[in-house]
Amino acid sequence: MHRPGSGDRRRHRAPLTRWLLVRGRGERPLDRHVVADEIAAHSSSKRPSLEPGELAILYASVWQAVFGVVEVAGVAEHAPERARWAWRFPIRPLVVVPDLDRAPAVEAAGIFPQSLWRHSYIRLTDEQFTTARALIERAARE
Repeated sequence: MHRPGSGDRRRHRAPLTRWLLVRGRGERPLDRHVVADEIAAHSSSKRPSLEPGELAILYASVWQAVFGVVEVAGVAEHAPERARWAWRFPIRPLVVVPDLDRAPAVEAAGIFPQSLWRHSYIRLTDEQFTTARALIERAARE
């Protein structure tokens, strides 16, 4: 039986967490037309748990639709001069649905809007992430 020890070169990494990032609120909904090059960061009111390299689904809250897959591209930075959304971390779009009218409903991925109330991001199960990513990739191709 092999026991990891000081000479063991294999690295034991925790599996990467998958996320849903809530974008656009009632007072500031997202525009129907999405420009991938303009998606560069995500803000949060609390220090985010997301790590560079993790993947996330973008959710347009007013539209109740998922519309993008992004990679967390760096660590969160705090802007103490901001009263709200003082934490910000960079994201890099991987695939984006350019028209929110064609973006899949969030429920189609097994994610229900009532669970998103008052959050800027939530953890997803592997199944939710995989389903949402497939729906987004299909809608982006159409």
